[in-house]
Amino acid sequence: MRKVLIATLSSGVLMAAAGTAVAATATNTFNVTATVNKNCLVSGANLDFGAYTPGGGARTANSAITVRCTKTTPYTVSLNAGTSVGGTLAQRLLANGANTLQYNLYTTAGLATIWGDGTGGTGTIGGTGNGVSVVSAQTLTVYGQLPDNTTNQDVVPAAGSFADQITVTVTY
Repeated sequence: MRKVLIATLSSGVLMAAAGTAVAATATNTFNVTATVNKNCLVSGANLDFGAYTPGGGARTANSAITVRCTKTTPYTVSLNAGTSVGGTLAQRLLANGANTLQYNLYTTAGLATIWGDGTGGTGTIGGTGNGVSVVSAQTLTVYGQLPDNTTNQDVVPAAGSFADQITVTVTY
């Protein structure tokens, strides 16, 4: 019985000592980071001059370029000369095989400045991003004119569909 009593007392002393022990803790902090890269998204709508009748007057049309850039990101929008052989920024061409129609694209409705890449007297349009969500999109209008000039009037034998393809470049 003595052995049982000593074992019981020893267990009780150990439990009492464990109950009065203080738990220790240690803390530290760490950083959480992310880097937001500058980014721009761009899309362009087709521009259609509709039906052109040589001698019937110039045709004008417009379309939209949508730009979405990260907030406070400055950007510049330029347009190339197109894919039609012989087209330049100063004189873009719609093509149907070897037949062409002259046209151009402008930065304003007054058709004063050709929208190009900033060289050779052409202009570009700039802005500052306000977010890349759909609701933050900035819309730029492209103004086009197909003049009713002598060159375009001389394509009468080549009736048909004429086309060109323009590349929009956003530099940011």
